[in-house]
Amino acid sequence: MSVLFVQSHSGSPGAVFEQAAAAGDLLVVRERELTPAHFDAAGGLITTIHLDQIGWLDHAVPVQRLLARGGRWVFNGHVLRPFLPGLAVYMPIIAPRRDDFALTRLADHPVFAGIDQQQLAKNRGVAGFYGRGHNPLPVGGMAINGIGPNRLPIDWEWSPPEGGQILVHAGNEFWGCGDDASLKTRLAERAIAWAGGRL
Repeated sequence: MSVLFVQSHSGSPGAVFEQAAAAGDLLVVRERELTPAHFDAAGGLITTIHLDQIGWLDHAVPVQRLLARGGRWVFNGHVLRPFLPGLAVYMPIIAPRRDDFALTRLADHPVFAGIDQQQLAKNRGVAGFYGRGHNPLPVGGMAINGIGPNRLPIDWEWSPPEGGQILVHAGNEFWGCGDDASLKTRLAERAIAWAGGRL
């Protein structure tokens, strides 16, 4: 089964995702064109920060079915409408300072294996692009990367009681961070592989 990539903005999903779609590993569908059949045919799911979370609530049942059969979901963004039981609303860093954007690896994860998190901490020398807050860690979740001196969980993985796994990043797509183009490509490829159960 391929991974469903929800395209929530105009333009291209990016070269890595187009290549995966051409290879049959990914199905790119505009958000407004989604049907339950898309979720039922998918083995994994990737969404971006542009996801319309109000409209997404209409897909809650198909998404839960996908997870219940062992599917994986890569979610990027701020949880503003908790779409699964156990999730809580995004918490921004209030009046952040430079130290509040420091990143710390908290646990090993195949998507980030062998990657220095500091390579993702800045874009053109400016900090804060990786994220500026966190989605609270659900009960039983595993924090992967922390932000700031309190190491708030900006990246985490969680296995909901109903089944499946979710990899959550509280910001723009993590494969778009940093200045190293090859690293961005590697992260995008790993996101697809993880969502598809191949990593």
